[in-house]
Amino acid sequence: MKLKSPITLGEAAAFLKCKIVGNNDMLITGLNEIHKVQSGDLTFVDYHKYYDRALASEATFILINAELDFPAHKGILVSEDPFRDYNKLVNRYYETQPVMGHGSAQGSDVAIGEDTVIMHNVFIGDRVKIGKNCKIYPNVVIYSDTQIGDNVIIHANSVIGADAFYFKKRPEGYDKLYSCGRVIIHNNVEIGASCTIDKGVSGDTVVGEGTKFDNQVHIGHGVVIGKNCLFAAQVGIGGKTIIQDDVTLWGQVGVQKDILIEKGAVVLGQSGVTKSLKGNKVYFGSPAGDAKARFKELGFLKRLPGLIEDYYGEQHGD
Repeated sequence: MKLKSPITLGEAAAFLKCKIVGNNDMLITGLNEIHKVQSGDLTFVDYHKYYDRALASEATFILINAELDFPAHKGILVSEDPFRDYNKLVNRYYETQPVMGHGSAQGSDVAIGEDTVIMHNVFIGDRVKIGKNCKIYPNVVIYSDTQIGDNVIIHANSVIGADAFYFKKRPEGYDKLYSCGRVIIHNNVEIGASCTIDKGVSGDTVVGEGTKFDNQVHIGHGVVIGKNCLFAAQVGIGGKTIIQDDVTLWGQVGVQKDILIEKGAVVLGQSGVTKSLKGNKVYFGSPAGDAKARFKELGFLKRLPGLIEDYYGEQHGD
C-alpha cells in the first residue's frame, strides 16, 4: 500500500511510541508485507527466523521486536508487538470504506466504461474502476479500490475484494491483520457464480488476462494468477501463491499457500497441491505428484488384496 502523503520515521515512532534507530526525517512512502516491499516501504517482522530476510529486503523501514546490529541505511522502529503496531499504521493511514448501508449500489469516485452492463442489486465500493463491455450479474459485491479491465464477466453472488484470512494467535484469541490491498482483474476474465477473491493484505491480488473461473472458486490474499488459466468448480488457492500462465486446475483442487505453479501445469480433480510444481506436466493425488506415476500406484493398490490372498494361500498350501 502506497501512502497518499509520506510520513517521517519520527512521526511513525511518535504515533506508535516506538524506539527509533536511524534518521528521524527519513520518509516512509508505503506499508507492505515482506514479499511485496519496495524501496521506501515499511514492513514488520516479529519472529526471529525472518529477521535476516526482513533486514536484507528492499524495505527501507523495519518494524521489529528485537535490538540487533541494524544496517546503517535502514530506518528501524523497535516495537514490543510489530504485528499490532503495523495494524495501527494501516488503520490510521488507509482509507477504509465500509459497505454502505443506505441501499446505494455505488460508492464515490467510481469509473465505469462504455457498454458495461451492471445488473440489479450489484454493490460497487468507492474508487472502483470497471472497463468497457463488462457484464456484472445480480448480487455481485465489489469492494473499494478494485480494478477491473475490459470484457470481464462476473456472475451472480460473487464477492471481489473481501479481507484476507490472516490472523495472529494470541492467548486471548485471534488478532486480525488489517487488509489494505486491492484486487486487480485484467481484460477478458470470466468469474463464475459465488466465487470469492480476497484482496491482498498490503499488495494486490491479481487475475491475469483471459483467465476463467468456474463457480465457487476461492482465491486467497495476494495470489498472482497469470494469463489464460482455467480453474474448475471449488478450486481453493492459499494466500500469496503464484500461478503462471496457462495453468489448469480441475474441480476441487486445493493449493497450499505461498508456493509456485509454473506455466502450463495441469492438476487433475480433487488433488492437493502442497509444494511448488514444475510447468507443462500433469499432476494428480494428495499430495499431488506426476499423474502417470500416481495412476500406476493406484493400479498396484487395486491388485494388492489379490496378491495378499495368493501369498497366504501359497504359505498354507491352498
